[in-house]
Amino acid sequence: MPRDASELAHRLAREAEAVCRHYLSNGKREGRYWLVGDVQNTPGRSLYVRLYDSPRGPAGKWTDAATSEHGDLLDIIRESCGLHNFRDVAEEARRFLKLPRPNHEVAPKVARPAVQRGSREAAGRLFAISRPIDGTLVELYLRRRGIEEVHHGGSLRFQPRCYYYPHDQDTPEIWPAMIARVTDLDGTITGVHRTWIDPEGFEPHRLGKAPIDTPRRAMGDLLGNAVRFGVAEDVLTAGEGIETMLSLRFVLPAMPMASALSANHLAAMLLPPGLRRLYIARDADAAGDTVQAVLLQRAETAGIEAIPLSPRLGDFNEDLHIFGLDALRAELRRQLAPEDISRFLLPVTTVV
Repeated sequence: MPRDASELAHRLAREAEAVCRHYLSNGKREGRYWLVGDVQNTPGRSLYVRLYDSPRGPAGKWTDAATSEHGDLLDIIRESCGLHNFRDVAEEARRFLKLPRPNHEVAPKVARPAVQRGSREAAGRLFAISRPIDGTLVELYLRRRGIEEVHHGGSLRFQPRCYYYPHDQDTPEIWPAMIARVTDLDGTITGVHRTWIDPEGFEPHRLGKAPIDTPRRAMGDLLGNAVRFGVAEDVLTAGEGIETMLSLRFVLPAMPMASALSANHLAAMLLPPGLRRLYIARDADAAGDTVQAVLLQRAETAGIEAIPLSPRLGDFNEDLHIFGLDALRAELRRQLAPEDISRFLLPVTTVV
């Protein structure tokens, strides 16, 4: 890059958000990124512009997830303005850098009573200010994990600016996150689970989680409670992870399910009154063995039929991701009670 171009790109990067607001006005800020359809300012969410320096790279760099194109803010100016030579791009960049910056601060916020970080009240507030997942990074994250249809029953939301506190630090980072509602048997929210998402390309080994030390955290009152997908009456499938249970809901969309978030919490999860059959969607590890034994004993004591569901690999999301929907459907058909196959199992659809 010529020296003049490098200097201009560096100056623009210091005001990356202002550049995006001006030239990519059909997009919007989400966390540390500006999202828009493409470099021509088409509405959408394919192109991510990094607004701050990070270990992933400097501010001002962008990637279009749909085309794999990438570049800097000079490229944004060139393409969005339809310019063809560097002299015109440089002139436009210098003109922009001389413009006064509008104040984008929102109206003063109404003061709210402080709530303790990590409390049930804080969890309820976070879920309330988050939004539906339709068309958001949450859907993309789950699709990357093989979950093409998300039957969550309102238990998931998207928060584009979710605080993440690194260990031993009081200053938060901000990342987009999937927010899952934890409730008691009456449906009252008692906590939330946060999965922070990487908006800038999904590294295969991370499957879309943000590049931070602990991209999953829960807060609130968790013991005995769960993230619930559907209302259980006589039949329930319970397991650990959210993605595990959503994978099963992809195949069994009418089956009520509960994600207890961990093996210990699954073993202690409260069972709804009137339950007559419990499917235990165990993980294939030592903790899964222990949970299965505990729940089998608890179910027997309560007069509930308990049936373990075992994955071929580590868990059912891994099965779905590696083997696909049809293979998971066939595996569940083999393990479900006969009357639940016709009641809950998603039939095979033939595409003509």
